[in-house]
Formats: sequence, C-alpha cells, structure tokens
Amino acid sequence: MKVVALVSGGKDSCYAMMKSIQYGHEIVALANLMPADDSVDELDSFMYQTVGHQIIVSYAECMGLPLFRRRIQGSTRHQTLNYKTTPGDEVEDMFILLNEVKRQIPSITAVSSGAIASDYQRLRVESVCSRLGLVSLAYLWKQDQSLLLQEMISNGILAITVKVAAIGLDPAKHLGKEIAFLTAHLHKLKELYGINVCGEGGEYETLTLDCPLFINARIVLDEFQTVLHSPGSIASVGVIHPLAFHLENKDTAISLSENDKTSDSSLEKKGSVFVVQGDFPQRSEATCQSNSETTNLVEVRDDRICISKTKKDDIFSICCWLQDSCKTSAGSHEDLAVVLKHIESQLAGYGFGWEHVLYIHLYIADMNEFATVNETYVRFITQEKCPFGVPSRSTIELPLLQVSLGRAYIEVLVANDNRKNVLHVQSISSWAPSCIGPYSQATLHKEILHMAGQLGLDPPTMRLCNGGPSAELEQALVNSEAVANVFNCSISTSAIVFTIYCSAHTPLPERFKIQEKQDSFLKQTRLLHLDKGGKCKILDPIFLYLLAPDLPKR
Repeated sequence: MKVVALVSGGKDSCYAMMKSIQYGHEIVALANLMPADDSVDELDSFMYQTVGHQIIVSYAECMGLPLFRRRIQGSTRHQTLNYKTTPGDEVEDMFILLNEVKRQIPSITAVSSGAIASDYQRLRVESVCSRLGLVSLAYLWKQDQSLLLQEMISNGILAITVKVAAIGLDPAKHLGKEIAFLTAHLHKLKELYGINVCGEGGEYETLTLDCPLFINARIVLDEFQTVLHSPGSIASVGVIHPLAFHLENKDTAISLSENDKTSDSSLEKKGSVFVVQGDFPQRSEATCQSNSETTNLVEVRDDRICISKTKKDDIFSICCWLQDSCKTSAGSHEDLAVVLKHIESQLAGYGFGWEHVLYIHLYIADMNEFATVNETYVRFITQEKCPFGVPSRSTIELPLLQVSLGRAYIEVLVANDNRKNVLHVQSISSWAPSCIGPYSQATLHKEILHMAGQLGLDPPTMRLCNGGPSAELEQALVNSEAVANVFNCSISTSAIVFTIYCSAHTPLPERFKIQEKQDSFLKQTRLLHLDKGGKCKILDPIFLYLLAPDLPKR
C-alpha cells in the first residue's frame, strides 16, 4: 500500500515508518500537525506531540518526500475514549490534513502512526481513517517497550529527548541527550517507579535527528534553550526550545526510485512542504442516509420469519432465519437484511438496541457472498448505534438451504445492561489481526470474555500463514492469546469453551494433527503463563470441533 506517515518528530513515528516499509508498504508523503503559534513549544493536547515542531519542516528534505503540515485550530472537546465526529475538536485538524493529502495523492490508501499503548490516540486515528476510507497501520502497537526501545536504537534511530516529565528525569541532566545514552537509566526508573521506557505515559518525548530513512541529510541541532514548566517539583517538567539547526548532507544519498514512479506525486513535490488550511467540516449526514437505507427492504410474510429465543437470568439469545428463501431470495445478503431488521424490531420490543448485543454468530449459505453480506451487515450494526463498541462476531458457511434455514441465519447474544468492555482494534499491527469492520476482537461482560472468530492470519500482513490447517490453528491460537492478554488472562487457563471450526475438506490425518497442535499449544502456553506469575487456577474447557463447508478467506 502507498502510505502517508503521521510524523511528530518523535522516535516512535519514525520507527513506525521503518516497520511499514519492512512489511512491504511504500511511504509517499509525510503529515504533521503543529501549533498555531511558532513560539509555542507544547500544546495542552491529548493527541499531538509538538515539542520540536520548528525542526519538522526539514524532514521533507531529509527524506525527499512531500510534507503536508497544518496548524492545530481545535482543542480537546470530545474527551471520552471512543471518539465521534466533533466540530472544533483537535482530531478534526487531522481529518482536514489527511483529507487534503488524499486529494493531492489519490493513490494513498493507508496511514502510518507510532501508537504503542494509547487507546485514546489509536481510536482517534482509526476514526479519521475510517471516515476517509484509509487503512490505519500501527506496527508498534502492544509491543514490549523494552524490546522496542532497543530495536529502535539498534536499527539506527538517533533521537534526543526534547521533553522530560517524570520522577528520576532531571531537565538539567537529561534534556537533549541521545536516547541510546539514557536507556540504562530508563530501565532503572522502570524498576524503581514503573515508568514506561518508551515514554508512553508522557515521561519524556524525543526528536529524531537521523535514521535510515533520512537518505539525503541528517539534522544537527546547533543551539537550544531549556524551558522549565514546573521547577523544583518531584518530577520537574522541562522542554527544549530550538534556536538554531542545520542539515548535514549525506554523501551516500540514494534516489527513492520507487517513489519516482508514483504517477500522482510529481518530481517537483519531492522535499516540498505544503501548508494545509481550511475550516472544520460539518457533521456528516452519512449516518442518516445509512439508516434510511435499512428501510428499503423486500416485503416478507411474517409466517416466513422464524424466531427462536432462550433466556437465562440477565442474558438471552435471539435466533432468526427465513423459510423457503431459495424460492424468492436474490441471495444471502437479501435474507440477512430481512433477518437483521426483524431482530432490530425484537430488540426494540424489549427497549434495547444493538448496543446491548454482546456477540453475533453469522451463518451464511454461500461464502462467495461474504462481501455483499458484510455490506448489508454494516447498514444495521454501526459504531454510531453501538457507542460502547460493536459486538464481537464469528462467521462461517453452513448448509442452511438443505435444512430449510434460509440463506442467512443469525444468532445474537443480548445482555439486559450495556456495561461491557469492548476491544476493537482496526489498525494493522504486529499484535493480532485487525478488525477492519463492524465487529470487535472481544467483548467482556460480567467476567465472561466473548472472543471473535480467529483465523490463522499473520497480523502484520493479514495473510493466511503457510503450513496447512494445523499451522493455521496454531496462528489462530497465538492471535487469541494476544487478545486474551489485553484482559490480563490466558486462553490456556481461563477458557470455558473452544469452538474449532474446520473445513470439511480437511483430510482425516490432518484433523488429528489439529487436535494434537491444540493440546500441545495450550500446555506450552499454560506453563509460560504460570512462569510469569499468572493465576494458578486452571479451568477445564469444553472442546467443540465443527466441520464447516467453508470459512472466511477459504
């Protein structure tokens, strides 16, 4: 994919670019947000690092790429974790900036950012990307910070501290120092006070002066002024205000031959800087249009709509399907639209909505229709309707028509309350497969974690791993464990039920390998979990193996 990289000047955004290139993407432009006033070093922003912004202009020349910059006009207006479009919020500055980049370079399909641990920042980047039809790349997400810091240094990131704000970091001693020089001290502070060694808790910020992507020149900071914000406190806050810098040309400058071939990024743009202006956009009407679309459904007789309900305590499920759909239906997507509309009505009858749904099992008669089925699904189940997070989901093909269950059969698990914790990461990363769509990786409700279906996808590439079904199962388990770890648990000790969907085409000997792989993986993971001080109580899960005609991604 062709990528525009969000750059703050920090080590993280630079290393995120390097990782994007490692996984086969191409950086074709840079984007930066800076204060409205050049004399201001740091804004009161939950989103953006701006210390050292005076130097970012030189990144265009250092990398030989166009740099798009916008002065931040908004402020922090929408402070809850899940962002929704809010005129005047600082996130809208990012939307305007990236929208202009996309307009000038239409081939761009992805955005790179240096998010490591902040859900607040990640969710806002994902929100903007979703609105612009771009893919979020966050290759540093959820990586071990100690290993990540060492990786950055060993891979040639030369960065200095431009802000310190943590106990044990002294502006007089530690500002302007190379991060490689401070590594041992940062690990000592981690042991003493639990700081984030990559500075993810705001302990410090950095400015990258050189890295392998700076093919034309490196930055030399000649003179700076130290500005103290809270001198004498336990954790003094100090920032660097650059006064003078210059570029030092590299003799081994290399032409970005691949970038030179980009049709919509002309040669005169290389190293150029573009200032992006414009007012905040008005609230999109797309949601209203989407909602109106759901009413344009084929009329279906009530006696053809089948409902099954189960209820226990404060949780209940609704199953819905159509009878005799093969005689009248145009496909699975048409059946699904009718079924979803009927479930929506059932929920409304209880005074509920989609935000009360914890989990959805989606069964379709033909996996070839998966794309159109998903388009129908997103007309009903949206982020706007689920402010606490969209439900987790699994989707497989079943021989529904043969047993008179229509072309689309859906089961929703509903809670009487909407007190749930939803994990929905849409960014492509090395952590676990992204959910670029209307479902989440996992939903926690009253100590039960409902995990979405996992395929054997390699997270950074989102491609099925090689090695056949048993290798795919192992990768799917690795992915599931990564999701479980976010909730401080392990699938090896905390799982109640494993449902293993397996292609019916899998030969019998391979099925035995799958079971053996499952057993060995869980045993090894359990030992690792216990070695790390995990809970000793181990649940005895149920294993359900289900042969399905087809699965997503085949």
